[in-house]
Amino acid sequence: MAKLGWFGKLWLTRFLRPAGERSIYRLIQQTLPKRILELGLGTLQRTERVLGFASAVSPESSLHYVGFDRFEGRLPTDPPGPSLKQAHQRLHSLARVQLVPGNSDASLSRLCNHLGLFDLILISADNDPRHIERSWYFIQRIVTVRTTVLVETRDASAGTTAWLPVIKARIDELASKTLLKRAG
Repeated sequence: MAKLGWFGKLWLTRFLRPAGERSIYRLIQQTLPKRILELGLGTLQRTERVLGFASAVSPESSLHYVGFDRFEGRLPTDPPGPSLKQAHQRLHSLARVQLVPGNSDASLSRLCNHLGLFDLILISADNDPRHIERSWYFIQRIVTVRTTVLVETRDASAGTTAWLPVIKARIDELASKTLLKRAG
């Protein structure tokens, strides 16, 4: 991504389409995250914009990005996306990148103790809801009260998306439900 000037920053925070993504960039501008985790990379356009924008608003800090996606393991019903190699090629110049193939719940269960804490977590609507439901227990272990977790929601009737915040108390509640289902 080319260097963003003031006009590029203005465009991402006020005029970007889809409009639902604007809240991500406004939040990045306010919180200046240094560690970002994303569940579901999609076509990488959003990821490239997020990393480029985060680098532009806080150029003096090093950016660490972890992305979970199925990559080559996508099912025919999944939306299209890049291969693991393509994702590395496109993202490695934007941040210190760690890409993890597989379903979010299985991958997080293996790695959550080694990942550390994150400032921003993005959860795409393209993820299988069952995998995300089982991921909350592990997400709980990589967030603090200052971590911002945004979950993409789709309104199929209007054809729009929005990124809604999930507070720490709600994450704890969702994690507890996951444990109860396992025990139950």
